[in-house]
Amino acid sequence: KVKARYSFIYKFEDGEWKIAHHHSSMMPEAQLAASAELPLPIADMEVRSLFSLWNNALATLDPDEVAKRYSKAPCLLPTVSDVPRTDYDSIKAYFVDFLKKKPQGVILESYVTSGPGWCMDDGIYEFTMGATGDKVKARYSFVYAKEGDEWKIAHHHSSQMPEEVVAKASLPES
Repeated sequence: KVKARYSFIYKFEDGEWKIAHHHSSMMPEAQLAASAELPLPIADMEVRSLFSLWNNALATLDPDEVAKRYSKAPCLLPTVSDVPRTDYDSIKAYFVDFLKKKPQGVILESYVTSGPGWCMDDGIYEFTMGATGDKVKARYSFVYAKEGDEWKIAHHHSSQMPEEVVAKASLPES
């Protein structure tokens, strides 16, 4: 037997009640008993510092160094490509072109969530492209997973700020 907590949110749709959201979790007592085997939680500041490891890899201008920051089973949804990158080779290939711009990022807003063996940093960052001086602001999410003794990027999503997309789309064509 397993005792758990649960919640459902129902939504009336097409003439019938359907589950719109479902969450279930182990009872806290079971989690506390199991926690002795789980890794210690990571502090929010340490999660935020993981970005600098990736940003420092960008500074090397070596796509191999950047690709090494990603996990064994990664997913990169990059800002300037519509192709999801889900392995080492495709991530490295993306950074071959991106690094020609000599990007360096700064986090402007960061929101951290973490649990045993994983952590997530979401927010807004801004890149200065050293090759041109251009600045690009984007939304980001990094999900990190512990692989051995190292935190690796398991999921990375970056997208241009909507204000920039809408502003550019509303410009008259030349």
